[in-house]
This record gives sequence, C-alpha cells and structure tokens, in this order.
Amino acid sequence: MKKFSNLRLRGKSETYEILVEDGNITEIMPKIPVICETEDLGGRLVLPPYVDPHLHLDYVFTARKQGNKNNTGTLFEGIQRWSDMKHVLTIEEVKSRARDGVRKEMLHGVQMIRTHVDVTDPGQTALKAILELREELKEMIDIQIVSFPQEGMYSYKNGVDLVEEGLRMGADCVGGIPHFELSYELGERSVHKAVELALKYDKLIDLHCDETDDPHSRHLELLTALAITEGIGERTTASHTCSFGSADNSYAFRMMRNLKKAGLHMISCPTENVYLEGRQDAYPKRRGLTRVKELFEHGINVCFAQDSIQDPWYPLGNGNLMNILDHGIHLAQMMSFEELDQVLDLITVNGAKTMQMQAFYGIEKGKPANFIVLDAQSEFEAISERAGVLASVRKGEFLFKKRPAAFEEKNAFFTV
Repeated sequence: MKKFSNLRLRGKSETYEILVEDGNITEIMPKIPVICETEDLGGRLVLPPYVDPHLHLDYVFTARKQGNKNNTGTLFEGIQRWSDMKHVLTIEEVKSRARDGVRKEMLHGVQMIRTHVDVTDPGQTALKAILELREELKEMIDIQIVSFPQEGMYSYKNGVDLVEEGLRMGADCVGGIPHFELSYELGERSVHKAVELALKYDKLIDLHCDETDDPHSRHLELLTALAITEGIGERTTASHTCSFGSADNSYAFRMMRNLKKAGLHMISCPTENVYLEGRQDAYPKRRGLTRVKELFEHGINVCFAQDSIQDPWYPLGNGNLMNILDHGIHLAQMMSFEELDQVLDLITVNGAKTMQMQAFYGIEKGKPANFIVLDAQSEFEAISERAGVLASVRKGEFLFKKRPAAFEEKNAFFTV
C-alpha cells in the first residue's frame, strides 16, 4: 500500500491524495486517513500519462544516415529516402534506435505509443524488431503496432500480402497510405482492403489519410462511409488528413456530420505537417493542419502526435508532447481560456480513446495507478510555461523522478 499526497487534479482547486494497492488506485480524496508509505508531490498537477498515438519507431534517428537527406523537405522525397536505405536494416539496429526513441518519450511522460511499422519489406525486419521490443518493454509502456505499407499496398509488389502477414505476426492495427498509391483508384482499393482485413482479423484501423495539399483528395470520405456501413467507427482512425484543412466549408461541414456519426478518431501531427505540407505554395502558404479546432468543437475525437523523431521526414522531434501541444494549439488557434481548460485532452485522454485503451486509462478508482507529475500547479500554468514532467508513475511505482528546475537569486531585481 502506498499513498501519494499533496497533489492537484484537473479542474480541482484543493489538493488531493491517491491511495494505491497492488498497482491500482483504491481511493482518491482530499485526505485519506491511512498510515502507510507516502510520497509528497509538492502541490503539483497530476495527469494521466501522455499518449503518443502516431509515431514511427522503426524510422527514429535515421535523418543523418548517409543518403537519407531530404533535399525538398516533402513527404514524398522522405518516402524515397527511406526506400533507398531500408534494405540495410538489421533487427538489432532497429531495436537499438527504437529503444532510444521510447526512452525519450517515456522521459517526457508518455506511457502509451501507437507506432506504424513499415511492412513493405519481404524480410519484415522492422516489424520483427518492434514486436520484440514491445514484449521487452510491456511492463513500462503500452505499445500498439500498425502494419503499415509505407510504399503502398498496391504500388509495392505484394504489398497487400505483406500487410496481412504483419497482422498475422502480431500487429494490432491495419495501416495504409491511399494518397501515395499510383492512382486514385488504387488508393480507394487500399481503403476497402484495409477495412476488409480489419474485419477478417478483428483489428483496429489507422490509415495515413489524405496527407496532401490536394483539396480534392477524398479517401477520408470513403473511410468514413465504410466505417458507418460496417459499424466500426470506434475502431477506425484517420491520421493526418491534411487535405481536409484545404477543403471548402460546404464539403467540410457535411463531412464533420458523417465523422461524428461514424465515431471516427482523428490524429493530427502539427509539427510534422506544418513542416512537410505547403511546399508547393507561394503565399498565402497553407499550414498543413487538418481542421483540429472545428473537429474538437463538433465533439469528434481528435488528438495530437509526434509522428517522427529525427528521420527523413522531420529532422527534429524529441518525444516531448508538451511541445507538440504548444505548436498545435497555436496553429489551430485554440487558445481562448475556455479552450485552454480542455486542450490537455489532445495529448492525454483523446489519444487513449483513439487507441481503444480508455478502460485502463485515467486517474480513477479501480484503474491502474499510472500518472505523471508536472512542474505546475494548474492546467493553465502547465500550458503557458510548457511545464516539464517531474515524475512518471506506473502501477504505483516511479519510472523516474526529476528535480524541479532551480536558480539562485543574486540580484534584487528578482526579489518579489
């Protein structure tokens, strides 16, 4: 039995205590009259762990590898650079890089990751590596794997078979990239096939969908229609959907009604897409972001994700979702005080819903004692100060602790 005391919860003005037994939360009250081992959290804000619902662990830290330089900064050159180098991958090398990527995310408070893994490789090297890593790290972090055809289901030889093989090997989700297929017809076929495979193997769906500036890209529309007719909207995610941010309002608002009806989940990767998209624009130059603000206001489940950590698509990235949130709410213009009270959902609970793990997620009685401690006392302070994570707790035990930042005052100017 362990007690965490002197902590703040979202939307609460007073401090609380959390009692943990056998790794689960058994009580949450302002005062719990139990004598046991106690951790004083210093009046700081406690949140459920950050969730990164869209990452590419097999790609991390490959940006500087020889021949991997993306000269145009576009999505499509990034895919080509990856294609040129992936034949030299080994299981040990992928695992080593991916483990470092997971560690970076964990040290920033992430305890759930959904990673897309490229299966357009007859040897399935990357998938074997990430499957092994998922098993090795399962006590510290939850990892979902998407069987993802980076070079297309139909544009890569035997791509469909490789996606299906990935599902049989243990991937949790069906992936796809319809806007990269060689024709729009093949893109549509890949969406149909993703739904077919998800139903056949009882898997989730997460498609890279309309990650393009083309306002006429309509794979999101097809995916939504199939999700409605098959009744699988809660198991279906559309990632990126950049073109939806370029679509006209008449189309977009009709689509949002259908997205709400389907119960579809939407993932935006703000830092990545603002960097990759709009490359052919002069001015005005598009931001590359989907309609995050409108989706949020319509009650459609939308969340933010890192996407890349130093790979051919994005040269930066360190797994700090507070940085992702900061960029995202600026780009989406979601900074009214009412919105600021809610936007932490974009990197916490909404991601857990997307991963269909909400039954095990949250600071509630009966759920696992998984949470993070921020260097802040309120939601507003956490967001405005881009607060760091001081501690991450998993099943009532610390994954890590950090000391709060401190400085020595040597000038009367700093004296209040």
